[in-house]
Amino acid sequence: MSAPAMDLYAVAGNPVAHSRSPAIHAQFAAQTGQALRYERLLCPLDGFAAHIQAFAAGGARGCNVTVPFKFEAHALASRLSERARLAGAVNTLRFDTAADGQPDWFGDNTDGAGLVRDIEHNAGRRLAGQRILLLGAGGASAGVLGSLIAARPAAINVANRSVDKAARLVAQHAEWAAQHGVDLQASNLQGCGSGFQVLINGTSASLAGAAVPVTEGVLAPGALALDMMYGPAAAPFLAWAAAQGAEGRDGLGMLVEQAAEAFALWRGIRPDTGPVLQALRQELASKP
Repeated sequence: MSAPAMDLYAVAGNPVAHSRSPAIHAQFAAQTGQALRYERLLCPLDGFAAHIQAFAAGGARGCNVTVPFKFEAHALASRLSERARLAGAVNTLRFDTAADGQPDWFGDNTDGAGLVRDIEHNAGRRLAGQRILLLGAGGASAGVLGSLIAARPAAINVANRSVDKAARLVAQHAEWAAQHGVDLQASNLQGCGSGFQVLINGTSASLAGAAVPVTEGVLAPGALALDMMYGPAAAPFLAWAAAQGAEGRDGLGMLVEQAAEAFALWRGIRPDTGPVLQALRQELASKP
């Protein structure tokens, strides 16, 4: 008996050699009995669209998209999920075909869903009715804001070095926030307020080795402070959170949960993320 055909997927980016997505999706496939192969796809900075179109034409079924191509991936999709439309960026493409045989690609953004599920399911923190401080107004924050709003917190403040950029992101989500009864505001980093029960760092401060860009006192006692980075890059943020009396959390759970969301979109089955996240944490802890 011949082996089943292997559906092909990849993570597309530049750089992409560091991506843990192939290992994550290989574990998901083994766990769910899905016949697929998942690769890394290094795309030229000036030729992303052509590279992805050639990948799809070769029989691939979909791809994840990482920096710096999420905005270009948005433009390639002929259909978008609501969260991708709100974000203005796509991190997951499914290569669907229309009835006439033409490409009819579906674009989604699973970052926010992954973040919310990690907070609510893995960290055990309900977001409904909470006050959230979201640091940064770039692509990372744009990718998660719609899903955070959908979780129906009482309020979200988007704080950024440039308050004008934060205000633009808030304006893009104003109608969505009103539909969900969420008080959505923008501020600079110094005047962001205090007493937040959840802080999410979507800035590049950790990646650059910089200090957490807000003053002490922004968090309520026992708050959750989450950095979207993970591994050594998140260590200074986690130390800062501990010094504030907060529960610190890195972005590893978000990484695994957003991958599970993409896997479910492609395969119609949701994997169990717990064992995969545990294995990744053990792997990182064993490295010097």
